[in-house]
Amino acid sequence: MRIGVFFNKIQVGEAAAYGICEALRREGADAEAFFDEEAIVGFDRLIVLGGDGTVLRAARRAAEENIPLFGINYGHTGFLTEFERDETEEAVSFALSNCDCIERSMLEVDLNGNKTFCLNDCSLMRSVTPRGEYSVVKIGVRIDGTDAGEIVADGVVVATPTGSTAYSLSAGGCIMTPACKTFMFTPICPLSMKSRPIVYSETATLSLAVPEGKSLLLYGDGRYLGEVRASDAVLIKRAARSVTFLTRNKKNYFLRITEKIS
Repeated sequence: MRIGVFFNKIQVGEAAAYGICEALRREGADAEAFFDEEAIVGFDRLIVLGGDGTVLRAARRAAEENIPLFGINYGHTGFLTEFERDETEEAVSFALSNCDCIERSMLEVDLNGNKTFCLNDCSLMRSVTPRGEYSVVKIGVRIDGTDAGEIVADGVVVATPTGSTAYSLSAGGCIMTPACKTFMFTPICPLSMKSRPIVYSETATLSLAVPEGKSLLLYGDGRYLGEVRASDAVLIKRAARSVTFLTRNKKNYFLRITEKIS
C-alpha cells in the first residue's frame, strides 16, 4: 500500500511527519511525506497533518485524484480530522486497516465559466475597506431558474453538509450531517429578521446576482475567487467529484460535534 503524508510545515515539524512515515514503513507500507499539495498523486491513502484548513487544501486535490484521506489534528478545533496529535500510533494502525468511508459532497462554483471546487462553502460578500461604501447589499437569488427573491445583507454563504459547521454555523445556520443530500443558503448579518437560512436539495443549481453599480467579493473555502459585478454570472451546484474520508466510526458523528462545539 502506498500512503502519502501531507503536512502543514508551519503547524507540524518535519520530525513528526517523517516519524509517521517510518512507522508506516515498519509495517510494510510505502510511505512518503511532503508539504506541497501538488504532490498528492498516485497514493492509495492520504494522511493529513494539520488543522481544518490543511485538510481542506488536501481534500480538493485528493478528490481530483480519487484518493481517500483522514486527518490528524495539529490545529485548533479539528472538525475534519479523525485523530488528535497524541494518537499517532492509533492513526498508523488505522491507515493500514480496512475502515469505513464517508463520501462528502463538494460545490462547483462557476464565475463566468471559471470553475472552482469547494468542500466547505463559498461566500459572496461586500468588501470592507477604509474608502469603501459601508452598507448592506441586495443579492438576487434564483434556484433552478426560479426567482427566490432578494437578500439584503452583508453577504451570503452557500455551504455543504461538511461546511455547515464552519462559516455558515457562525452566521446562524444549522448543522447538516454528512449523509444529508442538501446544501444550505445562509444570509450574513441580514437586515431583516425574516431572512433565515434555507436548506435546499443538492440537485438544484443556485445562481446569485449583484445589483447595478455594486461589486462583491467571491470566496471558496476561504480562498479569494474574484470580484463579482452586475454583469457577472455566479452559478453554484453539486460537483461531480466528492471527497472520500476514512473514519473510525460513522456513528460517533453527533458525539464528535458535541465535543468540538462545547
